[in-house]
Amino acid sequence: MRRSKIGGGAFRRWIALSAAMLLAGLCGCGMGQAIGPPHTVALVVKSTRTEFWRSVFAGAEAAAAEYNILLTIAGPETEEDYETQNRMIAEAVDAGAEALVLSAIDYEENAAAVDAAAKAGVRIVAIDSDVGSDAVSSYIGTDNHAAGRMAAQAALERVEGPLRVGMVNFDVGTANGQEREQGAEAAFLESGRAEIAAVVNTLVDAEAAARDTAAMLESHPEINVLLAFNEPTSVGAAQAIRELGLSESVFCVGFDSNVVTIDGLQTGDVDALIVQNPYAMGYLGVESAYRLLAGQGDSLPETVDTSTQIVYQSNMFTLDSQKALFAFE
Repeated sequence: MRRSKIGGGAFRRWIALSAAMLLAGLCGCGMGQAIGPPHTVALVVKSTRTEFWRSVFAGAEAAAAEYNILLTIAGPETEEDYETQNRMIAEAVDAGAEALVLSAIDYEENAAAVDAAAKAGVRIVAIDSDVGSDAVSSYIGTDNHAAGRMAAQAALERVEGPLRVGMVNFDVGTANGQEREQGAEAAFLESGRAEIAAVVNTLVDAEAAARDTAAMLESHPEINVLLAFNEPTSVGAAQAIRELGLSESVFCVGFDSNVVTIDGLQTGDVDALIVQNPYAMGYLGVESAYRLLAGQGDSLPETVDTSTQIVYQSNMFTLDSQKALFAFE
């Protein structure tokens, strides 16, 4: 079953309230706080190694504290290891998890493990990257197709003349990366003045991304726009641009915030960052799991867009940009 996005004034008010709670630091104030024995929720993500995931964990832990939830957090060493992620899902079920909050490494390869968990009675919430299972009650994360279009539009608005585009993406089985690439391609095609010169799929690792980006730029010297679609690939892309001395000739758009990419905004190795809201993904994911377990699933939105923000060197020191760039700790 294909899930549709929920809109309307009531939905916007729900998102505004949740965002206000996060920004005002009201977690733990007792709003909706659980009474009775704690529910058990397992958060299984793609990895535990980047600033993005640490921000997800901070949001998840805040919601767990507010709603009296016993929360476990797990993720494989690399964001390509869907087999380990499947094992972690099964282990969470065996340990008695009542709900699973999952960011799937592979849309197809993780589906059977999710279906098995649901068959065992576990409620399912997807965050960040969706999975091909009808058992998912709610998806919480970025509108990835729109975010890809946003990345392309940043280049279209700031680079004059023809655009020759290189793209650095991660695993081909991961839903969010592919959706971002599709959104960017659509925007470039519609512009009538851009063509895709090369696309590389690399490991979700900054060093690997740097090597593959450098090889692509050396093979395609015509590239004057470079898009990278998550935190490690953006770090690698910025490193390759700096080492090749291409900061002035290649307009680079990355995703997510990291000390390297933020520094790159200041030096010019990175020209724009599409910044997601991982804290909200973690918080709302665990909150949604609680609502499912508390019998409030009928009022749960099927899709929650946690929003994205674009940050340039020119606006990086504004209050809104600083809130987006620096993760909650």
